[in-house]
Amino acid sequence: MDRYAVIGNPIGHSKSPRIHAAFAAQTAQDLTYEAVLAPLDAFAATVTAFRASGGKGMNVTVPFKLEAHALADHLSDRAAAAGAVNTLAFSEDGIFGDNTDGAGLVRDLTANLGLALHGTRMLLLGAGGAARGAMLPLLAAQPASLTVANRTTSKAVALAAQMREHAGAVDLDACGFEELSSRRFDIVINATAASLADQAPPLPTGIYADHALAYDMMYGTGDTPFLAAARLAGAARMADGLGMLVEQAAESFLLWRGVRPHTAAILAQLRLELQS
Repeated sequence: MDRYAVIGNPIGHSKSPRIHAAFAAQTAQDLTYEAVLAPLDAFAATVTAFRASGGKGMNVTVPFKLEAHALADHLSDRAAAAGAVNTLAFSEDGIFGDNTDGAGLVRDLTANLGLALHGTRMLLLGAGGAARGAMLPLLAAQPASLTVANRTTSKAVALAAQMREHAGAVDLDACGFEELSSRRFDIVINATAASLADQAPPLPTGIYADHALAYDMMYGTGDTPFLAAARLAGAARMADGLGMLVEQAAESFLLWRGVRPHTAAILAQLRLELQS
């Protein structure tokens, strides 16, 4: 059987083995998928050992996405733009690195939440790895505008500058949180790590347009701090990142196996378990 795994530190909390087992059963793919704990100073060695033992590919989670980018012999366009890799595929040609996070986000927004992204006004909060991974797929969806906002304005400006060549007709700009006060958005995506610290980004009031969606890449039981703040601030719809988790996994599965699994059933089951 072909072997796959998710690698990270810590890794015991990962839902990836369960998600990919469900995908394999659904698509009749003969494979195993496990969780691999890598020492913080031995990521490359752990990947090399897994590959040498017959492994076909790995998902990469924190804190190794930058190291995975450096380890890859070849990169997809979206991984190169993101500067980070969350999916590795092994072949005779070497190690191929991809980043499926942004594609998973866009598919969750469009397929699961039913949004048409073309022509919308988007706000992306954060300028770190999560935001970087989302940029290219979001720009490819051709919103009317995409604003990158960050607590440290210079980081947002730098990220926007790096991605400008991919913007096409999209109005791409960057600013600090305080500069958002006179603007309104149709979709506000939180790519900061604030929710991990039980906090919400310090956003001004009035940024949510009518029928606006607030989306947090994090997920948990009930509202994240960002979604709770968005609800109070007048956002019409709220969504967390559980769908993104499942959809980015499906993107990885498609890369490895050449078939896209259906995600609705496993997403519904994971959501039910979170709420119970």
